[in-house]
Amino acid sequence: MKPLIPTLLLLLLHHIHFSTSQSPSQPPTPSGPTNVTAILEKAGQYTTFIRLMKSTQVADQINTQLNNSQSNGLTLFAPTDNAFSSLPAGTMNSLTDQQKVALIQFHVLPTFMSVAAFQTASNPLRTQAGNANNGQYPLNVTTDGNRAVNVTTGVVNATVSNTVYSDGQLAVYGLDKVLLPLAIFGPASAAPAPAPSGGGKGSKPSSSASGDTSADGSGDASDSGVRDGKGLAMVGVLIWWLVRMI
Repeated sequence: MKPLIPTLLLLLLHHIHFSTSQSPSQPPTPSGPTNVTAILEKAGQYTTFIRLMKSTQVADQINTQLNNSQSNGLTLFAPTDNAFSSLPAGTMNSLTDQQKVALIQFHVLPTFMSVAAFQTASNPLRTQAGNANNGQYPLNVTTDGNRAVNVTTGVVNATVSNTVYSDGQLAVYGLDKVLLPLAIFGPASAAPAPAPSGGGKGSKPSSSASGDTSADGSGDASDSGVRDGKGLAMVGVLIWWLVRMI
């Protein structure tokens, strides 16, 4: 019986090896839908921008659009954490929720654009914040001989520091500054000058109100002349009447 034990073990091991080799291989795990915040999280240094994208729900809008078969792709300008920390203190806290949404949407182009496409782009570019032609959300890009991309808003000038991600449908470019749109951060229009208060302390009455026709009192002189003329006329009439009575 003992001589059979090694043989049985060999047969058992052979059976296990044969079964394992014949088992079908597991298919590769399919890649999930595009997630823009996951891309930025993997890249690092975009914590503030990610938080704003999530709080404004712009991240959800982007992911939904990217996973739509009819999408023309998207281009995202992502300011780094250093770009946000360079803003004046309290800048983001001073914005309303609606302005924060517009600010993040201002960093999104509704089409995929490669670095080479920026060289022939027609300015101003349209963003998801609104129409660029009305002067509120203009976004202009220029490139130099080294294919460096500069982005201007009318408020700030930013530079694309690197390409974070690009797959032909989504392009993510890192920025050294936050893109501030004119509609939110542009100079306020000048306030109209206040109307002069009437009758205030120390105010000088107008000549019409005082009855004067000139500053030197010529109006009073003319009035007295009229009164003297009327008096002479009455005296003449009285003398003429007395002569007739004699």
